[in-house]
Amino acid sequence: MTDSQNPTPSHLNPKTYPLTSTDPTKNIHITLTYDHLNPQVALDKISSPSAGANVLFLGTTRNTFEDRPVAQLSYTAYPPLTLKTLSKIAEDAVTKHGLTGVAIAHRLGVVPIQEASIVIAVSSGHRKAAWVAGEEVLELCKEKAEIWKREEFVDGGAEWRANKDRDGEGNPVFT
Repeated sequence: MTDSQNPTPSHLNPKTYPLTSTDPTKNIHITLTYDHLNPQVALDKISSPSAGANVLFLGTTRNTFEDRPVAQLSYTAYPPLTLKTLSKIAEDAVTKHGLTGVAIAHRLGVVPIQEASIVIAVSSGHRKAAWVAGEEVLELCKEKAEIWKREEFVDGGAEWRANKDRDGEGNPVFT
């Protein structure tokens, strides 16, 4: 069959990205993309005259996992649900911490060594709320977002992992 007879569903087709969700009333910006992530774009989105603190987190692909050389990571997601989950995480953080903005961008597809797979930016009137909220948003994204990664190793092996399988220090989480 040709592609026109059996098209790729839009949620799996990189040509239909980026997918975004924005709430201008709360200054929330969510993005799923196959493109490189630009941290400055996230900071620009959350910028506010009332923000005295802007916190930025970049999650990047490292070259090893448990002493095994990593070639690259590959991410996949169920975007309709992922956008809702990430939006809820951001909305809850705005409410809980009084944030003036939140941006969450996650890359899909292949992410080479040293490139960012996730960008989280938060802004608030004061630094403590921004620091605490930034880490909380990251941990909730790892725990709840419908995003899976495949670690592809230099030796040709590969393993699928859910983000929630490891804590913030890289230790296994057993449920």
